[in-house]
Amino acid sequence: MADIVVTYEEVMTWEKSSYLFIDVRDESSVAYGKIPGAKWILPDEIDEKMDEIPKDKKLVLYCMKGISSEEVAEKLRALGYEAYSLYGGYYKFLAYEMLKDEQNEKEKAEQIEISIRKKFHKVLFSRFAKAINEYELVKENDHIAVCISGGKDSMLMAKLFQELKRHNKFHFELTFLVMDPGYSPENRKIIEQNAKLMNIPVTIFESDIFDAVDTIEKSPCYLCARMRRGHLYKKAQELGCNKIALGHHYDDVIETILMGMLYGAQMQTMMPKLHSTNFEGMELIRPLYLIREDDIKHWRDYNDLHFLQCACHFTDTCSSCRDDGTSNSKRLEIKKLIADLKKVNPFVEANIFKSVENVNLSTIIAYKEHGITHHFLERYDNIEKNDTE
Repeated sequence: MADIVVTYEEVMTWEKSSYLFIDVRDESSVAYGKIPGAKWILPDEIDEKMDEIPKDKKLVLYCMKGISSEEVAEKLRALGYEAYSLYGGYYKFLAYEMLKDEQNEKEKAEQIEISIRKKFHKVLFSRFAKAINEYELVKENDHIAVCISGGKDSMLMAKLFQELKRHNKFHFELTFLVMDPGYSPENRKIIEQNAKLMNIPVTIFESDIFDAVDTIEKSPCYLCARMRRGHLYKKAQELGCNKIALGHHYDDVIETILMGMLYGAQMQTMMPKLHSTNFEGMELIRPLYLIREDDIKHWRDYNDLHFLQCACHFTDTCSSCRDDGTSNSKRLEIKKLIADLKKVNPFVEANIFKSVENVNLSTIIAYKEHGITHHFLERYDNIEKNDTE
C-alpha cells in the first residue's frame, strides 16, 4: 500500500496541528530518543489505548526502520483513522536532522560545549572529574582510547574528555576510537555526522563482527559485545594506547549489582577500572561511573541531539543488544524495580551503589578471591563471640 507510507519531508509540509507522531518502538529504544512531541504506544497496547488516539489528526507511526509501523498503520486505517507509516522510520528522521544540523554546525558545536561548562557542569563534568580523581582513572602520560559506539553515553564521554584536556593539569593523550562492526552506510553516516557536529576527531576502523555472529542463535549480543571489546583493545594497543574508556554510567552500575543478585545469584559490581587479562599493559576505565543517566538524557535533549541505539542488522529494533552484552529486557525489569523501590525509599539508588563499598566479610557465608572460594567455616572457630553477635 504505497499511499500508507509518507516521508518525513512530506510531513514537515503539513500544518503542525494537523498530525501526531506515534512511536511504536519498545521502551529501551525510546529511551535513546524519539521524535519531539511523539506519543509512545506499543503495538500490543493499541486496542486498550484507543481513547488516547485522536481521530481528528493524521497519525504518523514510526518504528526503527519503517517495517512494523506499517502493519500498525494498516490496523488503525481499518478502524477509521487516517494513519500513515513513516518511510525509513526513526533512522530517516535522524538523517533529516543530520542534514539540518550541517547548516549551522559551528553554532551547534559551541552550544554543546557551553552547555557542559555551564548548565550541566555540576551534574556532568564535576562528577566526571570526581570519578577520575577518586578511582585514579587518568594518570600522567596516559594515552586513552575513548571508545565511541555512537550512542549518547559514549558521545558525551568524548566531550567530557575534551573538556578535561582543556584544563590540562598534566599531560595525557586522547584517541577517539570508533569501530565499524558492519554498519549500513546510513548508520555509519549518522555516527560520522554526529562526531563532526560535536567537533570530535574520530579514528574509525572496520571489523566483520556483525557477519561473524550473524549465524549465532544463542546469545548473539553477548558474543558481539565480547568481540567488540577484544577488537577495541587490539586496535587501541596498536595505536599506542594503554587504556580504553567505555561509557557505562551510575545507573548501569546499580542495575548490574541487582542483576547479579537476582539473576546470577552473586554479589558483584561493574568496576570503575580493570586490568585486561588478554592484552598485557592495557586497562579499561569507566569515567562516567558517577553520572546519572537522566542527566545524560537531559543534556542530549537540551542540545537537540539524536544518537544511535544499536545499528545491528539482526532485528528491526535490536532491543536486546548492549555494550556489555546483557539483556535489555532484564535491565528494563531492574530499572522498573528500582523506580518502584524509589517511590518508597528515595535513597534506594545510593544505598545499592554504596552496598558494594560496605561489604562485611564477617557476615558473608562465602566469597571468592582470585577464583578461590573462601567459606566462613574456615575461620569460624577463631572468631571472637562478640564479632558474631
